Amino acid sequence: MAPRGETRQRILDAARTLFHRQGYHATGVNQILAEAAAPKGVLYFHFPGGKEQLAAETVLRSGEELGRALDAVLAQSDDLAAAARGIADLLGAALEGTQFREGCPIASVALDVAAESDQVRAACAQGYQQWIDLIAERLRQRGVPAGTTQELAVFVLSSIEGALLLARVQHDTAPLRNIAARLTDVIAAEIRPAPGR
Repeated sequence: MAPRGETRQRILDAARTLFHRQGYHATGVNQILAEAAAPKGVLYFHFPGGKEQLAAETVLRSGEELGRALDAVLAQSDDLAAAARGIADLLGAALEGTQFREGCPIASVALDVAAESDQVRAACAQGYQQWIDLIAERLRQRGVPAGTTQELAVFVLSSIEGALLLARVQHDTAPLRNIAARLTDVIAAEIRPAPGR
């Protein structure tokens, strides 16, 4: 018999993959348990809040993991173009590694159920805000005025999310590369001193 923590982790891992690929509504509890090789009935032992709690936890964990990966890429270089290319490469490799079956780990669930579940919506919002804060801090470090970093970070994240979706449906990472180049120009314009300074 598997230890409790191991079974719980297998359920989380299976749910994360299935929610990511199929969305919330298309993923059933029985499918999650089968994928996790967990006995029926054990889900509510580990997740008393059921499928909603499971979705919220997987979104939070996925958000934290991708946040760490994004931060690591952004920390590698102060050069905007290199950082943007690094993010495009990271996300493009993830898409290609799953044959374009998995895009953003939050978006699949957010689009499917966020309007129906406050718990899941809050988890999605927290994941996105973590990324916005991370991007905003890196922008501030690169010289973007503090008063505009949050707004610019929202623009950057929204652009990347859109490019990720296009790349997924087109089975082509070109949208990610294209948006990376454009974002470099937009961010550089924010850093440049105003004329006459």
